[in-house]
Amino acid sequence: MDIKINSKYPDIHFLRERAQQRIPRFAFEYLDGGCNSENNLQRNTRDIREVQLRPYYLRDYAGVSMKTELFGKVYDAPFGIAPIGLQGMIWPKASEILAKAAFDHNIPYTLSTVGTASIEKISEITEGNAWFQLYHPAEDHLRDDLIKRAAAAEYPVLVILSDVPSFGYRGKEIRNGLAIPPKMTLRNILQIMGSPNWAIQTLIAGQPTFKTLSPYIPKGMNLQHLGLFMDKTFSGRLSEDRVKKIRDMWKGKLVLKGVASEEDTEKAIQWGLDGVIISNHGGRQIDAGESSIQALSGIAEKYKGKIKLIMDSGIRIGPDIACALASGADFTFLGRSFMYGVGALGKEGGHHTVSVLKKQFKQVMEQLCCEKVSDLPHHLIKR
Repeated sequence: MDIKINSKYPDIHFLRERAQQRIPRFAFEYLDGGCNSENNLQRNTRDIREVQLRPYYLRDYAGVSMKTELFGKVYDAPFGIAPIGLQGMIWPKASEILAKAAFDHNIPYTLSTVGTASIEKISEITEGNAWFQLYHPAEDHLRDDLIKRAAAAEYPVLVILSDVPSFGYRGKEIRNGLAIPPKMTLRNILQIMGSPNWAIQTLIAGQPTFKTLSPYIPKGMNLQHLGLFMDKTFSGRLSEDRVKKIRDMWKGKLVLKGVASEEDTEKAIQWGLDGVIISNHGGRQIDAGESSIQALSGIAEKYKGKIKLIMDSGIRIGPDIACALASGADFTFLGRSFMYGVGALGKEGGHHTVSVLKKQFKQVMEQLCCEKVSDLPHHLIKR
């Protein structure tokens, strides 16, 4: 697909600024924030920016190819769209917008269990090329049904989440009474009134809901009861038994997300997983944790080539993607950057953000005189 960008917003920073202006504060704080004091949120990106790459200007150079093979499929770029819950609250139909952009640009889109589009709808948009991230249900029958639906919809990759044994303490979300729909306090009503375009588009699109979970949610449930239902429905702590049961059921590629240690990577290999996503949930779960790029460096040194190593958390721009790949990742995912794009530009935000990231990443490779994505580790300056 042709790479075209809106020259008013040539960088993710500008998209973030515009999104902050266009969407209610409670929605932006949900998207932009971390947990506790947000130290790990900041550490994630800061540590990526400390990575340095070395160019080789005088070598023979035939040009850049961004194409990257992962799990038997060749993507047009080495990055995809990470799962984010409540996407439709941040911008109406955000899940559908981003899934379509991912499909058009031939990169993977990952749907969250608590996303605002259904498994079936995203499969239809992407022609069976999306990934599905499973929050582990407390009841086996719900787990089994969600997996069967993903298999029937021809999802090639199932992602199981390991880093939510408890929900992160996020003061801003508590203050904002975050839910779907958001709690209608005077504070939130005033914020909606200050975001008329968001309000009109939400009215047109309809109230966002957990579409994948709709068949399991009792009818007529109020917000308080919905929160209790969600707490009872999901049990985020994984175990060998839980993972092996999923491995036995799922015939496609199986990826463990939320890995932050060599020990968990070793277990993922022993339990027959195909890949791990080194991630700390975008700094939303544990404030005192290590940045994802630091965790990746240790994991890659020991396990590169033994299992697919994918990274998210802290990656915002094209150079960040290059630094993660140079540090040992086989592939990367970004979440907030794409949501800034949709929040800023609505229906055009998905295509625009992918195009910006492609242009930025390609420029880094050209500057390094690096022809293939797999050659980026040769440009890493180790300190």
